Amino acid sequence: MSNSKFLQGTRIAPTPISRETTLVELIETTFQAYNAARLREGAQLFAERMLGGDVTVGLTLTGALTPAGLGISAIIPLMEAGFVDWIISTGANLYHDAHFGLGLAMHRGNHQISDITLRDEGVVRIYDIFFDYEVLLSTDSFFREIIRAEEFQREMSTAEFHHLCGKYIAERERVLGLQNQSLLSAAWRCGVPIYTSSPGDSSIGMNVAAMELQGGRLRLNPSTDVNETAAIVLDAKRGGGKSAIFICGGGSPKNFALQTEPQIQEVLGIEEKGHDYFLQVTDARPDTGGLSGATPSEAVSWGKIDPTQLPGTVVCYVDTTVALPLITAYAFAKQQPRPLKRLYDRREALMQRLRDEYARSERR
Repeated sequence: MSNSKFLQGTRIAPTPISRETTLVELIETTFQAYNAARLREGAQLFAERMLGGDVTVGLTLTGALTPAGLGISAIIPLMEAGFVDWIISTGANLYHDAHFGLGLAMHRGNHQISDITLRDEGVVRIYDIFFDYEVLLSTDSFFREIIRAEEFQREMSTAEFHHLCGKYIAERERVLGLQNQSLLSAAWRCGVPIYTSSPGDSSIGMNVAAMELQGGRLRLNPSTDVNETAAIVLDAKRGGGKSAIFICGGGSPKNFALQTEPQIQEVLGIEEKGHDYFLQVTDARPDTGGLSGATPSEAVSWGKIDPTQLPGTVVCYVDTTVALPLITAYAFAKQQPRPLKRLYDRREALMQRLRDEYARSERR
């Protein structure tokens, strides 16, 4: 029998699946190889290491996740349990999230139906999700209505903008008798800051632009977003803790989350080493050079990931709509809720720490 060091891994000897098999058993004993194994490793990384009491967890969202109901089924529970502390999302995910908080219906559909027929019927399609065109018009009207309020007539970060939107959506949920339908309203309640890396690239941004044509004074400042997200990561490290990034998809939100470390090190000249934990769920390939497929080891070369923490990184090549519910359920089975960090409420204190360290930097 060989004593090779390469034969020290756990022996593949799965337990047969039965009606008594739990989700934890399914993941731990039957997800043995290939992308199933990466999903098992990702679930274990998230539940066993990223959810440590001293870890600040950032979540990024790309792809049409909220229209598929993942805001309600996974993201809101993760926030309420203290398993997600801050978020970077595409604007589209937040726009479609608002449909649920406004009581507007999304339906299962068939992706093979003719889009010409759907257009004639006034039905909009996101692959196999169907909804009435009036859903868009109603949601647009809601955003234009609230953006007219006086508290929006100034410059702010996207986190502050989304916090205010969440307050209004929460009130609409209350009036409609709805509960836990919108991640924007849940983030408002939980003090979870939500940033958008490209605020003009969504229907929310389009409505903000429309209100500017009417004299609206709302200005979303991306520089504030860059500094606030860097401040969140710096505070996590300086407080004796660690920083973890859970990436659903890739794209601009992925880079916006990971660039916090180059912002701290390269631009501001503050000594740091990179994020401690990196978990990505993606269907993008690394060999095309696209960011969505960029690996943790590549991120090390940019200073985005601490090179000593590469064992704390996992990439699962799985559709997010499959992986996120499984990882969420696994985390709830393995961990108790954590106290909410309420990072939104601490933004000014976090920024002051960043300013103080930058003031001592040689890069000024």
